[in-house]
Amino acid sequence: MHPVEHDWSKTLAGAAHTETYLVFRKKLIESRKAAALSQAELAKMLGKPPSYVAKYELGERRLDVVEMCVILKCIGTNPCRFLQSIFEVAPTSLR
Repeated sequence: MHPVEHDWSKTLAGAAHTETYLVFRKKLIESRKAAALSQAELAKMLGKPPSYVAKYELGERRLDVVEMCVILKCIGTNPCRFLQSIFEVAPTSLR
């Protein structure tokens, strides 16, 4: 199983293991790579250890909206465009 598709449902609560959150994580990875940044380079920009980026990319750690905005700012990604594709696949309930 590819690390991004790992089933964390036994260890994480909430939406961390939903298909929509998987799309979110994949888009974060794609955006970082499009900015030609390694996990370590992005972590340095964020003032965090490399494990910080690795953990949210793998789904071991969830991001809040403020963290997401800082990350997107560091990688030069427009948050509205970033969220559009996630909004399109989001379910209409949290069940």
